[in-house]
Amino acid sequence: MNTTPSASTPSFAPESGALTQDQLKTLVGQAALQYVVRGELVGVGTGSTVNKFIDALATIKDQIKGAVSSSVASTERLLALGIPVFDSNEVERLSVYIDGADEIDGHGNMVKGGGAALTREKIVAAQSDKFVCIADESKLVEVLGQFPLPVEVIPMATARIVRQFAAMGGHAVVRQKNGQPLVTDNGQHIIDVTGLQIRDPLAFEAQVSQWPGVVTVGVFAFQRAQVCLLGTAQGVKTLTF
Repeated sequence: MNTTPSASTPSFAPESGALTQDQLKTLVGQAALQYVVRGELVGVGTGSTVNKFIDALATIKDQIKGAVSSSVASTERLLALGIPVFDSNEVERLSVYIDGADEIDGHGNMVKGGGAALTREKIVAAQSDKFVCIADESKLVEVLGQFPLPVEVIPMATARIVRQFAAMGGHAVVRQKNGQPLVTDNGQHIIDVTGLQIRDPLAFEAQVSQWPGVVTVGVFAFQRAQVCLLGTAQGVKTLTF
């Protein structure tokens, strides 16, 4: 597989004027339909950009078997739109997984977990033959680490993991919701780490994943994207890795 990204001519171009970030998300969500294999299940991620894809997916719901979802929030949205949702344990493989990213580099490596669903996202991505990332152009970076890195952790290990990141030059804080530590769909906590430059995502993911108490690190290098549909001022640009 090529590691140098190639870009196609924008295929979903705006009619006129500057597009808002919300409109860019709608464009890439609609563009992702071309990767959905009719008659099969589709892996569906989590987040505001994915919500646009779910809305678009509803327009072809009669042409697919259903979806495997990476979060409770996405499952609820899919079901509300009449799209059947299957448990991942019922499915051997998926042809495609479509999800957003908080950051993506020029090789398809990503930082994910802003929506706190990174563990289930990584599980569904691992079941899929192809990962299609949908994002606006602000998410494309040269080096991962500008966006706070989410890490799902078992609460009793939090303080030690925070110290381990500090030893790497990072600053980790527990994500809060309503004044309390956020609890994931898996019953765990999230720490967000700033101050890192992740120049070797594969090695970084392998290292941090081995720390006792880490459930999932939000670097997606082993399950990196093969395609990125990037919303730009000129329309949707397709990057392949």
